[in-house]
Amino acid sequence: MPPSSTAAAARPRAVVAVLERVAKLHAGAHRTALSQQYAEASRLHRRALKLLDRVPAQDQEQQRLRVRVLSSLAHTDAEAYGLREGMPSLQLAGRLVSSMPTGSPRMVLEGLIERQRGNLLWRAGRLPEALVVLDKAVVATDKALASGAPVENGLISALTARALVNSAMGNPHSAGDDLRRCLWLGHTYHSPLTLAITTNNLGEMHYRMGDAPTALRYYEEAERLMARVAPTAVPKVRSDRAQVLLYAGLAEEAANALDEAFGSLREQGGNRDLAEAETLRAAAAVMEGDYATARSFAQLARRRYLRQERPAMAWLASLTGLHAAVGAAMRTPRKPSKTLVRRALELSEGLSGVAQADESAVAKLLAVRLQLRRGEVSDAARLLAEVPAPRRFTSIDHRMLRRLARAEVAVATGDRRTAFSQARAGFTELGRTRDRMGGLELVSGTAVHGRELGVLAVRLVLDGNRSTADARRLFDWLERTRAQVYRYEPQPSIDDPELADRITEIRGLTRAMQLAKAEGRRVREMAARHAALQQEVTRLGWQTTVWGRPRPVADLAEVGKRLEDRAMISFAAVDDVLVAVVIVDGRPRLVRLGSVADARQAAKMFHADLDALAPDHLSSALVEVVSASARRRAQFLDDQLLRPLASIIGDRELVVVPTGPLYPIAWGALPSLRGRPVVVAPSATAWLSASADQQLPGTGRSVLVGGPDLPAAVGEVAQLTRYLPGAQVLDGSSATVEAVLEALDGAQLAHIAAHGMHEPGNALFSRLDLVDGGLFAHETARLQRPPEQVVLAACELAMTRIRPGDEALGFAGALLATGVRTVTAAVSRVGDHTAAESMAFYHRRVAEGARPAVALADATAADPFRRPFICLGASN
Repeated sequence: MPPSSTAAAARPRAVVAVLERVAKLHAGAHRTALSQQYAEASRLHRRALKLLDRVPAQDQEQQRLRVRVLSSLAHTDAEAYGLREGMPSLQLAGRLVSSMPTGSPRMVLEGLIERQRGNLLWRAGRLPEALVVLDKAVVATDKALASGAPVENGLISALTARALVNSAMGNPHSAGDDLRRCLWLGHTYHSPLTLAITTNNLGEMHYRMGDAPTALRYYEEAERLMARVAPTAVPKVRSDRAQVLLYAGLAEEAANALDEAFGSLREQGGNRDLAEAETLRAAAAVMEGDYATARSFAQLARRRYLRQERPAMAWLASLTGLHAAVGAAMRTPRKPSKTLVRRALELSEGLSGVAQADESAVAKLLAVRLQLRRGEVSDAARLLAEVPAPRRFTSIDHRMLRRLARAEVAVATGDRRTAFSQARAGFTELGRTRDRMGGLELVSGTAVHGRELGVLAVRLVLDGNRSTADARRLFDWLERTRAQVYRYEPQPSIDDPELADRITEIRGLTRAMQLAKAEGRRVREMAARHAALQQEVTRLGWQTTVWGRPRPVADLAEVGKRLEDRAMISFAAVDDVLVAVVIVDGRPRLVRLGSVADARQAAKMFHADLDALAPDHLSSALVEVVSASARRRAQFLDDQLLRPLASIIGDRELVVVPTGPLYPIAWGALPSLRGRPVVVAPSATAWLSASADQQLPGTGRSVLVGGPDLPAAVGEVAQLTRYLPGAQVLDGSSATVEAVLEALDGAQLAHIAAHGMHEPGNALFSRLDLVDGGLFAHETARLQRPPEQVVLAACELAMTRIRPGDEALGFAGALLATGVRTVTAAVSRVGDHTAAESMAFYHRRVAEGARPAVALADATAADPFRRPFICLGASN
């Protein structure tokens, strides 16, 4: 603070010059600290203190300035070297203030010191102590502000720190009150940095409350604000956002975001923020099952925290490392070591000592699991009894771990009933979390938290005696644990102009890149912009409102009634065991089908053969060789998946619910299913929902779309008008994305003949190529009244990206999740002319009165290897 004009007039000019120089150094050190260059900031503060030694000790301005510099030095030393190095400067500042006369200036400085002390305690993880001190800081600074002192920034800082402590302690409502006051102060005093910081902190608060979409919206806005006022803080915002992605089960996306942030964080030298990012990166690796990477990042973070003398945070990093060690131990048949158990218990005690109650409980739960693997059941049960019940805002991963440990102890003691009860309660809790998610990716991602609990329940059923009761129970568990995205009845979409603008730009870039590649031009810059836009659109998609209303899990009796004379085969994979629950005449039967690995490999090779057969003009010799390979693969899959079920299903029409490795199969190409109507559904619940209240064919509007660069499309669309008289036709220049979306809204049937592309790395960017660019799976959520039936006469748009819990995302899956009842699409590549011939036959049969699955079976039977279409959803 520069000296006032009145005081300056009474001082020698040299003293005034020193004070002004100190004030500039202090301001420069503050800017340097904002850039997280804490050691350099400390150096500048010490220079300022040496300069102040030239000013008489009784000078009041010198005293006030010295207190401020010491307070700031305490912060930068603590960040650069640890709490122990920071506290002495703060203690010295406190002694100086205590010797000052009472009044407004002293109140200002008292508030400053209490605020800084609270900040240091908070950074060290001593949250209850920090909260008490910050309460005093807010009171003192409020009094100073009321007396007319210009301390609004100090009050904002105190409120922010107290809000973050309350948030970390599970008191989000108290945190919200403080943060909303910070926003008011930021607007009142025109402080854009305050608005940016507070917006980021609101993201943290909503994350703590379990509201992921709102948290992500705040983080997105905070990144924009920070980019304008404090660009060096942007990597920290991205790191904070990664913890929400982990909460939503999006480990790969969180890992990618953190990997991008590491370079900037290392350059800035912000050890605290870097250690936090490393801890989160370790957690992402644990979720992905990459335990070696997780241990490496956890150790880096722990060492960094210890150098900073932040033991509480070091304990937290160690907990993530323990998660990795336990995950690795669970993969091996060997018993975990006593040392690992002891480490878990010591960690639990250490976390309890730094007031991390939830994290202490997690460490003890991991010790419970280790003891069970060692066969120490009584010790495990004793430890489990010591674990407290979760608090109101305890995270979902902690809750699911507690349910898993309780279920595992019940299994070990022979109490199957309690084990199943714990699993049911866990999935009820997980469902409540999923119900608050927005966007397909967040809804599907949460399944990862229930992965182990679901496996335990299914494994427990399979360990039974294979009775009808076990078949019923397995059906029930499969429906509880798989493909929950499709349980939701989508809410009417809300237009997001920003999201629409970004997708339009991506569409244009995609088209420009295709043209550039065709002309042999480089596309590096366009590709970089394209990737950045995809990331932005993905982030905006995460921020959407709640996806929809959850429907109840399918009831076996209702499924049996709806099936009538059809059969349902619901596949499941646990460890390397493939099983099927077969429902015929309302009765379920459980059949074991051999190795998952064998089925996965055969399905993968079969899919590759069908891709190779796709081009229209292959030589007969090549067709013969590849077809022979495809026949062998198809026969192998038929023998493994269907022959054991033949006596049960007979020649009935089928509803097939695949599991992950089986999703790429063109079911109509398997020998025993050739010419047989088959519907593929993500779950029995999804099939039941799609089958309900189906409109009769021919009662609504039809749409025919022909895409560009597809010579057969013009003839195909023209030919189909014979079977769909009065259909709205969009081809050539009229087949734009907006026109097609508008036509699809409210249609009963839509047939789209266009090139398609499945994007395995980012399934919701799978697309149909139209005249002005790609129609992305993302955009189907805009449909207010989705069509009853969509036919995609395009390559591989029935392909999906499989997430934990058999959550299948892709273009066809997005349509089903949006509310389309039936999607006909190909699971592999298909030739243009072959697709046109297949679809002409298909629509002729539909026009004759055949149901979609029946019509498709007839259309593909003539050449099933080169017509890899399947019927998804329902086919009433």
